[in-house]
Amino acid sequence: MAAWRFALLMLALAPAAAPAQSRVGGRVMRVAGRDTLPVPGLAVVLHRVGQRSQGPIDTVVAGSSGRFEFRFSADTTAAYLLSARYAGIEYFSQPVATNPSRPDTAVVVIVADTSSTAPVTIRQRTLLVSAPDESGTRTVLDWFVLSNPGQLTRVAPDTTVGAWGTPLPPEAQNVELADNRMSQFSPEALVFRRDSVLVFAPLSPGDKELMLQYRIPGSLRRFVVPAERVTDSVFVMVEERNARVAIGGFVAADSQMLDGRAFKRWAGIHRQPGDIEIVLPASLLSSRQLLVALVATLGAVFALLAWVLVRRRRRAAPIPRLRVPDPSFLADAIARLDGRFKGREAETPAAEWAGYQAERTRLLALLASTLATRGPRS
Repeated sequence: MAAWRFALLMLALAPAAAPAQSRVGGRVMRVAGRDTLPVPGLAVVLHRVGQRSQGPIDTVVAGSSGRFEFRFSADTTAAYLLSARYAGIEYFSQPVATNPSRPDTAVVVIVADTSSTAPVTIRQRTLLVSAPDESGTRTVLDWFVLSNPGQLTRVAPDTTVGAWGTPLPPEAQNVELADNRMSQFSPEALVFRRDSVLVFAPLSPGDKELMLQYRIPGSLRRFVVPAERVTDSVFVMVEERNARVAIGGFVAADSQMLDGRAFKRWAGIHRQPGDIEIVLPASLLSSRQLLVALVATLGAVFALLAWVLVRRRRRAAPIPRLRVPDPSFLADAIARLDGRFKGREAETPAAEWAGYQAERTRLLALLASTLATRGPRS
């Protein structure tokens, strides 16, 4: 019994077994002609990308053959990738596998020399145009797949000219990077100038995706997109049923559901620089515009109603009768004037006497007119 208790005590005091560690390794290689060469001595960084935290977690230096290896305890809710800095540019790998039972030891981080003239083309472009929303404008997603088919990384020749750029529609408003998860560029790498976008980030060999978002007026009937040559294909997706692509080489394909909304899909080629023209149906008033129009209409109706009521009141109002002075009042006024001035011309100033004469004449005329209006009494 004592031996059994001793065994349990030793088991409780023993350290817990360490969780299995993930193992990731590979080589840093540089493209040279049709071959790749190992790059020794570069610092390789392991990055963790999670919802709660992200950043570098470990660094090793590649050996003489460019080889490196990491051992770490992986978080199943996070993604991990590698990077190596070469000639001032950071190169990233694809996300690595973290299953401890299946080590990912064949990762290759490709680095390259740089050039400001290395060719970069648009391999594919997708335009997604929504129906007008409450603000009366349409949202456009402009998705580029950029391709560097060579062996050199394209860099900007100076700080005023980007490594790559393209014109944007002149009607585009509030242009911005649409989604960091879909774009392989940071917002800081993009500069918008008038009706164009410039990319100041290096473009390494291979493909990179750039997704922009902007708004266009809902009243626009023809949406013209200036476009450079696209080596592969162009897709136009429009939410409104009557919208269409108005240039040759495009055919309507099956509709596609995106976020519960149906978009009609057009596919075509655009091998020469030129405009992509999309015809849009006339948009109805947005809810905000409809509310403004309704308020304005009601205001006009109420104003018209008030005007009609005022006119009716004016027509119905009785015509006021002119008040005719009482003859006795006029006679009394004349008597009072005479009692004050009659027989005193010598002692009255000339101006005051002239006033008395004029007022007495006026009152006599008014008395005569009043008596004539009333006529004889029966």
